[in-house]
Amino acid sequence: MTHAQATDTHPGELADVPGWFPALDQTLFTWFLEQQKKSGIKGDLLELGVYLGKSAILLGHHLQDGERFTVCDLFEGDAPDDANKAESAKSYASLTQQAFERNYLSFHDTLPTVITGPSSLVDEKVAPDSCRFVHIDASHLYEHVYGDIGAAHDILLPEGIVVLDDFRSEHTPGVSVAAWEAVLNRCLRPICLSTQKLYATWGDPEPLQEELLAMLRLRTDVGLSVQEAAGHRLIRTRSRGMKPPAFPPSRHYAEPAPAPAAATEVSASRAARPARPAPSAVRRLAKDLLPPVITRAVRRVRAQRS
Repeated sequence: MTHAQATDTHPGELADVPGWFPALDQTLFTWFLEQQKKSGIKGDLLELGVYLGKSAILLGHHLQDGERFTVCDLFEGDAPDDANKAESAKSYASLTQQAFERNYLSFHDTLPTVITGPSSLVDEKVAPDSCRFVHIDASHLYEHVYGDIGAAHDILLPEGIVVLDDFRSEHTPGVSVAAWEAVLNRCLRPICLSTQKLYATWGDPEPLQEELLAMLRLRTDVGLSVQEAAGHRLIRTRSRGMKPPAFPPSRHYAEPAPAPAAATEVSASRAARPARPAPSAVRRLAKDLLPPVITRAVRRVRAQRS
């Protein structure tokens, strides 16, 4: 995330919700969540850092019966330290809990469990080994991301998935350091990389990687490569004009107004008019080829003869 985008209206579609959630990541979120459902994996969902709710709205759509969805954000609250306070003032000054809730309730009947405060509160509020999917998109500061990764490790089920946002952006080096440190020193195992996010697990990534590769190789709108680094297989993905997956509209959605039919009516009225008789070949030739002086002389001769 970079700079805040304010909204004061009810969204009609997910695309109307401000936020940084590219079509590629919407597709990957949807695929991972649906794969968990197909595999019979059940567990809660958690998002750290919600902004105005774009990714949270998608996550909430994939809740299964008996599962719980928890989100955590500072919103208008006080940051835990000066660095985090400066970050919030710069990038999220217009973020309010009211705006998040308005957007979320446009698509869902009930809110998730909302923790208003720093992400360090999460491990006190969410039980260990309870979540199947955790999205970390809160602070970009190394110390905070390091703590968020540690909390995700304790909260996730063994086969659960953690997604780290902004792991490679030029303005978020703290996230990059914390992410790759977790891969090298904290047993986090990458599944795939998008332009913006790192998808990983503390379980075995290979079965998911094989299924993911099979799906991606059938698509023409994804750039795909596989690399090895420090003993880890890295599936790299990038969008090639990808469109976001279909998503149900909100309760405030309005059908676009039909295009005006004025041009069609004018054409029809013109078509109904009788056609003008075509000029004779001689008249056309005289009009096109003879100079005006000769044309007038011919007319005088014809008049004298008559």
